[in-house]
Amino acid sequence: MLQQRLASAAGASCSGRCPSLVRSIRLAKPRRAAVLQPLRATNDDDDRYGPLVSYTGDSDVRSSVDQWLNPPKEELPDDFDMPIWDHLDELRERVLVGALAAATSVLTCFIFAKDLVVFLEAPVAQQGVRFLQLSPGEFFFTTLKVGGYSGVLIAVPTILYQIAAYVVPGLTKSERQFLAPVILGSSVLFYLGLAFSYEVLTPAALNFFVSYADGAVESLWSIDQYFEFVLVLMLSTGLSFQVPVIQVMLGQLGLVTSEMMLSQWRYVVVGATVAAAVLTPSTDPFTQTLLAVPLIALYMGGASAVKWIESRRLTS
Repeated sequence: MLQQRLASAAGASCSGRCPSLVRSIRLAKPRRAAVLQPLRATNDDDDRYGPLVSYTGDSDVRSSVDQWLNPPKEELPDDFDMPIWDHLDELRERVLVGALAAATSVLTCFIFAKDLVVFLEAPVAQQGVRFLQLSPGEFFFTTLKVGGYSGVLIAVPTILYQIAAYVVPGLTKSERQFLAPVILGSSVLFYLGLAFSYEVLTPAALNFFVSYADGAVESLWSIDQYFEFVLVLMLSTGLSFQVPVIQVMLGQLGLVTSEMMLSQWRYVVVGATVAAAVLTPSTDPFTQTLLAVPLIALYMGGASAVKWIESRRLTS
């Protein structure tokens, strides 16, 4: 009751003087006003104020940004009122579902943590490497770390779905069509990056270190430091595989073109080499090269995807 009185009092005191504030207090569900489209004109009354954003810069970029911030009315979703408290309730429910999914996945992975440890030790299982617990409880905390990382990775699809379900009502029709491929492509590329790291990158890096030390020292590795190396390498590889998704998003917004991307290929080669050196926890050039080559290939694939989007846009 108190919440309703506060909302009605705020609407009564500001109506006729600050319509934008009233619109912020009584959020239309498609707007998600403070999150998604705070600067977009949404009805006939707002048109008299003109575009709500003034952007200065390159004309093509300015046009693309203005079109995104002020889309045509036929692109806007159907409006229906939803009080701010309902927004907060929905947000709380979706955050709770995502947190429960992550907690359940982490707990399940911790139960099978020893099996996951054996699975992640496989890249060097045939190299005669022995793993040691150098301090009391080191293996226990290592299993916690492995279970936590694995559980979050398994829960990622559920978390992404909850985020998408919350923001979709506030997107334009073209943005809705664009959101699903981006989320799906991002998820697929991330898991492909994990698989590539496990099957190719991690064994190559570890075998290099074992071969380099062969005949000089015996390979006795700390179990905690080993998994720190493997998990960081896998996670950084999965994140680096998001390059095409970023390219497609920038191309869809009209901020860059495929021609611009392809013309900068020399800088991309240098940037991929530097990024591989930063992302990989190892310092050997062989591992860095193994990551740099897929990054360059992914960049070229992203540029090709942007070119295909541009051709479809011209024909439609």
